[in-house]
Amino acid sequence: MTSYCPLPGVGPETPADRDYEGGFMAMLMLKDLKLAMEAANAAGAYTPMGGEAAELYQRFVDRGGGHKDFSALIRMIDDSWKVPDKS
Repeated sequence: MTSYCPLPGVGPETPADRDYEGGFMAMLMLKDLKLAMEAANAAGAYTPMGGEAAELYQRFVDRGGGHKDFSALIRMIDDSWKVPDKS
């Protein structure tokens, strides 16, 4: 949190200070989460928080946040960023 804060104006500059542009895109985080979940399932590992994170990122990507930095998810969680639902 001190080196990559998801909120603007806190600590060193992060994508949050640039409207979440640049950084690691949320759609890539979702891809990696899905790969991690597949590997965990193949190994028989129980990862309930991985599934929860993947669901949140899927919702964020589905609502148009896929090209934003992965930390922009906090705007959807705290409901301060109203991403229109495309469904």
